[in-house]
Parts: sequence; structure tokens; C-alpha cells
Amino acid sequence: MPEYEVSPLDSFHRQLGAKMVPFGGWEMPVAYQAGTLDEHLACRNDAVVFDVSHLGTVRVEGADALHRLQFAFTNDLTKVAPGRAQYTHLLDEVDASVLDDIIIWWVSEHVFDVMPNASNTDRVRAAIGGIETTRDRAVLAVQGPRAKERLSAVFADAAEVGRFRVQELNWHGAACVVAGTGYTGEAGVEIAVPVDTAAELWSAIMSCGIMPAGLGARDTLRLEAGLPLHGHELGAGITPLQAGLGWVVAWGKDEFRGREPLLAERERGVSRVLRGIVTEGRRPPRADCAVLLDGRQIGEVTSGNFSPVLEHGIALAFLPPDIADGTAVTVDVRGTALTGRVVPLPFVAKH
Repeated sequence: MPEYEVSPLDSFHRQLGAKMVPFGGWEMPVAYQAGTLDEHLACRNDAVVFDVSHLGTVRVEGADALHRLQFAFTNDLTKVAPGRAQYTHLLDEVDASVLDDIIIWWVSEHVFDVMPNASNTDRVRAAIGGIETTRDRAVLAVQGPRAKERLSAVFADAAEVGRFRVQELNWHGAACVVAGTGYTGEAGVEIAVPVDTAAELWSAIMSCGIMPAGLGARDTLRLEAGLPLHGHELGAGITPLQAGLGWVVAWGKDEFRGREPLLAERERGVSRVLRGIVTEGRRPPRADCAVLLDGRQIGEVTSGNFSPVLEHGIALAFLPPDIADGTAVTVDVRGTALTGRVVPLPFVAKH
């Protein structure tokens, strides 16, 4: 049996009857007893809490920290300021593939918490330096239209943190960093709390009527919101321009890793672009399924699932850049043709 890292809240997940699965080198809850469907709908209609302690944290600090991050990543931190968060990409220097997509929490003037995907922490740290602090904290994501209302009963200051804002706060004597970020398409915050206080905060959040949710709901929620997942919509051979994320690229910066090959792609034009597809019926499209137009394959699904809100299948897929919204397509799921059409993203708008 392979060995996986576990969250500081591992015993709580097991006590709640969570189904645990390996993910990015960690063993994490995929769903609790309520099930993914109920957890998903609770996030869309009320509030849930995810344990996302498997995400990496690399703290970069010092007078040269801003310069290092500006060179490493595509976005431009000077567009924001301390107390803000920013989404950005780390690119391959040869072909501009997205090595990782990242949220940066600009904690204070010379202090940044860089948040890579779980399996990419070492790669990101190699590019930017800094100190990994992943095992010193837990990260709890409280998400949903009532997330802040409910959270205010136990951590009022955290509930006041605005969208893409970052604040250093104190909870019961513990120094926390709270960001108005998330991965569901709903309002909410993510709270980095010291390991020895994580259980107390988790219990407090649960006590105010916030349902625990696992990685299964996190994935269906992000898919409804049209958000990319590294290893599916981003990764080897996939550039920000192909993924429809050109807004993450600050062309005004003189240099950043991967700028030249990405500029070359922009000049010649992309050969494919990420689009949304809705399918009829409850059977979902799945990753790697062929997308057909008039019987000819024109693309491939990167992520697909049943949408609990829309009650039919949805998928993200790489398709020709000139394909129009509304175009009728079929998705081949193990020999079964699902009727679908191309649609703009997101599939489900934020409440």
C-alpha cells in the first residue's frame, strides 16, 4: 500500500463516516454520509466547509519577493496590492504549458503565501524559492450563498473578508490568514489556521449549521462554474490561451517564464480552445470522450459529469477555436452517442 499524507483533520473525517480517497499524494474525503449530490446542493443553496489542507503553501518573503514572483508567474502583482489575492500561472519555459495554476495571497508588504495544487508544490517552490508551510496549517474553505452569514456566528472577522481580499486575523489566540477565495463559483472564504487549532475551528464551523463537503462535490461545483482543474483543463501541452485564460497573462511585463513561446502562439493563433458542452439526459460525458460534429471527431472532453443544478450532463472540451455557441455535437461515451451543444461558460452562474 502506498503511503499518503493526511490532513490534521483526518480523524474528524473518519468519525463523520467520510469515504477517503488518495488525491495528489494525500488521503482526503471524497464524500461524507450525505453524499456528493446533497453536499453539492448545500453549497449552491446554503453553506458547506471543505478541508483543503492538501493544497500547498509556500511562503515567500523579503525585499526581493515581489520581483521573484513577477518573473516566475504570468499575472502582474502590481495590479493588486498587499491584502489582495491573485490567480496566476507557472509556465513551462519551452512550450508555455501550464505547469500549475496558483492563487497568491499577498499577506503583507514583503510576505506572500503562494498556493499551488497539491502535487505541484515542489515544482513551484523550485521556481520561486521560499519555505513550504503546508504541514504547519490546515486550510478550511467555507463556501456558499450563506457561508459568511453562518460563519459570522463563530469567526465574525473572517466573515467580513471580501472577495479576493487577504487578512491576517486572530481566532481564539491563533494567528490565521483568511482569503476571500474559493473553487466553487460561490461566495466564501478560505482560512489557513495553525495545525493545533484546526480541530477547534472545524468543530466551531460545523456547529453553526455548515455541512462538511468532500472532493466529489468540490469537483462538480467547479465544473458547473466552468473552472479548470490541473491535469484536465491545464497541464502538459495546454497553454493559458488554449484554456481561454488569456486574462491571466500580463503581456505588459517585460519578462516572465514562458513568455516567448506563449507570445509566438498568440501571434500564430491557437489551434483549439476550451469550451462548454451540455448534453441531454442524466448520463454524463466523461474525460477523454470524443466530441463529434457530423460524425467527425473535432475534440475531446477534459472533464464531464452530471450537473446537480441543471440535472443533465455537462462537459469541458477542447474544440476548434471557430466553433460557434449553439453548435450541435455528440459525445461518444463508450459507444453511446450523447446529443449535446456548445455553450458559453459558466454552466451555472454564481448566486
